[in-house]
Amino acid sequence: MQPTVIAPSILSANFARLGEEVDSVINAGAEWVHFDVMDNHYVPNLTIGPLVCEALRKHGVTAPIDVHLMVEPVDGLIPMFADAGASHISFHPEASRHVHRSVQLIKSLGCQAGLVFNPASSLDVLDYLLGDIDYVLLMSVNPGFGGQAFIPSTLDKLRTVRAMIDASGRPIRLEVDGGVKPDNIGAIAQAGADTFVAGSAIFGKSDYAAVIAAMKQAVVAAR
Repeated sequence: MQPTVIAPSILSANFARLGEEVDSVINAGAEWVHFDVMDNHYVPNLTIGPLVCEALRKHGVTAPIDVHLMVEPVDGLIPMFADAGASHISFHPEASRHVHRSVQLIKSLGCQAGLVFNPASSLDVLDYLLGDIDYVLLMSVNPGFGGQAFIPSTLDKLRTVRAMIDASGRPIRLEVDGGVKPDNIGAIAQAGADTFVAGSAIFGKSDYAAVIAAMKQAVVAAR
């Protein structure tokens, strides 16, 4: 199991002062910054592009930037985000005609590569690609909007992927995104996740440090 990572999703941040918001969550104990990139095509929403990632790097953000591409196709945006300073880039297998090629593209640009699975998506592609990726991201809500409730069946899916990762013997992270809060993160960790994306659960509170500390304490208690 990899060390715990809390990755606040900037989709829920105050965009009028985004640089300050990101500084605040990192100073409050978060390890990564999570980017939800939506194209109003693969998902029914339109969010942010590489310029925002580049702006945060220029602002002075040095923490890993975890870019989740909810776009179709994916290959055109991968180099743009890598150039903008992304450290992790993940995408949905069904959004790429050649999934292995897209993974190779991400890694060739010096980024960590991840595959993302929606709540009802099959995990079959992992039979062929688990040896090539650095992390798996399971969506615990249907992608497109923040603030949704955690889908409980994700826990069984987490257990399945955790068993696959453990059997591989590789240091692959298992990330979860959607409805993660201090009161359910313990059960999510117990099911096998080590990397936790949270948006409104963090940015919707006045004390970021208290929320992040509560999440980490719940993870420790669950293990």
